[in-house]
Amino acid sequence: MAERRPTRRARLDTPFEPRASIPRPHYDPESFGRVSERVARFLGTANFLVYLTLFVLAWLAWNTFAPHALQFDPRALNYTLLTLLLSLQASYAAPLILLAQNRQADRDRVTQEEDRGQNARLQADVEYLTREVASLRQALGEVATRDFLRDQLREVADEVVARTAAPDSSAPPYDPEARERKAERDRKAERKKRREHRTEEQNAVVTSLGEPFVGDSEAG
Repeated sequence: MAERRPTRRARLDTPFEPRASIPRPHYDPESFGRVSERVARFLGTANFLVYLTLFVLAWLAWNTFAPHALQFDPRALNYTLLTLLLSLQASYAAPLILLAQNRQADRDRVTQEEDRGQNARLQADVEYLTREVASLRQALGEVATRDFLRDQLREVADEVVARTAAPDSSAPPYDPEARERKAERDRKAERKKRREHRTEEQNAVVTSLGEPFVGDSEAG
C-alpha cells in the first residue's frame, strides 16, 4: 500500500504562484486622451448641434411620413431606437468630456507651477539687482564729488596766493589755523551729507524689498 504524502502548506513569506491573468485590452493613454479631447472639442461646437438636429429631424421625418414597410423605428413604438442612440451618445460624451477636462486641469496645474517658479526667480533677480544698485550708490557716495574737489583746489590756490603775496599787498594774511578749522568744518559737513545720503539709500532699499512682487500670470 503506497504511503500518502503529507500536503505541503504554503508559508507566509512565500508568494503564491501567479494565476492565469485575464486578457485585457491594451491602449496608449496619451493617444486615447488626445482623441477624447478632439471629440470633446467637437461636442462643444455649434456644428455638432446643427448636425445632431438635422439627424434627429431626418430620422423623425423618415419614420413618420415614409411608407410603413420602410420604417425601421416607427412612431407606434415611440421611436425607441432613436432614444437608445441618443442615450448611448450621451453616456459616451460625458466621460469623454470629463477626461478632456482632467487633462486640461493637469496642464493648467503644470503651467501654474512653472509660472510660480518663474515669478520666484524674477523676484530673486530683482532683489539682487536692487541690493547691487544700492551698494553701488553707497560706494559712489564715498567718492569725492566734483564740488568737493573744486573747493579743495580753490583753497590750495588761495593758500598759494596768500603765501606768495607781497607784504604790502591788499590780500588777507595767510592764517593756517583758520584754514585748518574751515577745512575741518567742510569735512564734517561732507561726512554728514554722505551719512544722510546713505540713510536715504538704505531706506529706499528696505521699502522696495518690503513690497510684494506680482507676476504677469498672477496679475491677470
